Amino acid sequence: MAKGERARALKKNLDRFSSQALVKLTRAAGDATVLASQAVEQGFRTIVAAGGDGTLNEVVNGLANSPARLGILPLGTVNVFARETGIPLDLHAAWNVVVKGKTRKIDLARANDKYFVQLAGVGLDAQTIKETTFGFKKIWGPMSYIFNSIRIASQEAPRITLTLPDGQKHEGCFALVGNGRYYGGSFEFFHDARLDDGLLDICLFKSQKHHDLIRYFNGVLFKTLKHMKDVVTVKAESASITAEKETALEIDGEYCGTSPVHFSVQKSALTVIVP
Repeated sequence: MAKGERARALKKNLDRFSSQALVKLTRAAGDATVLASQAVEQGFRTIVAAGGDGTLNEVVNGLANSPARLGILPLGTVNVFARETGIPLDLHAAWNVVVKGKTRKIDLARANDKYFVQLAGVGLDAQTIKETTFGFKKIWGPMSYIFNSIRIASQEAPRITLTLPDGQKHEGCFALVGNGRYYGGSFEFFHDARLDDGLLDICLFKSQKHHDLIRYFNGVLFKTLKHMKDVVTVKAESASITAEKETALEIDGEYCGTSPVHFSVQKSALTVIVP
């Protein structure tokens, strides 16, 4: 469970809701992975991530390829995966979903040695996440990412190479790799993505100039992105991205190191409790 006032208030509620729930609070990055892994080893078969997408990602990495079911109580600012799976953002309603226990098998995507459920990025969005501090987010909220992305887009773009399983290579400056449809909230970026199709949806962009970013954004809104000559859109079971110099990587909205990165997907590898 994520820390914070809302998390502590939720813990009090959960203590009243169910005497069968053992609630653990995280105190540092990586704690949720350790706690989830320990819970699996101790025989727990329903593990609930109470937090945002970062906490969820840590929990998933602790229970991946185990028989445990994942429940979700969305406490974050955006909660992209909860929106993707239709889990209500109201905490009481979300807890009722967990109690009912209906499940769905979904794919688990992987970037090098770390799993993700929703989306990964190499380049512009990852660098934006890396350089957006907690203090800046506290002042400006979601707008902090927009401000920083505009600034970073003005800098020299990295050159990255996308290599597909059949050996095809494509060059660009930033890429997004999706397991689900949504990016940054209820913004449907990968229109054809499915959590259970065994495929990754990949977009490689060849420019990060401001006017091109606006054009790409319109392409997403009007579902014309795949027709743009300077955008590569593909579905694949795996892919690799290399760069001339180390380029930022993010997974599920958290900075996670740099390129090179190999992406893959395991079909039906995670059981999620859904409405």
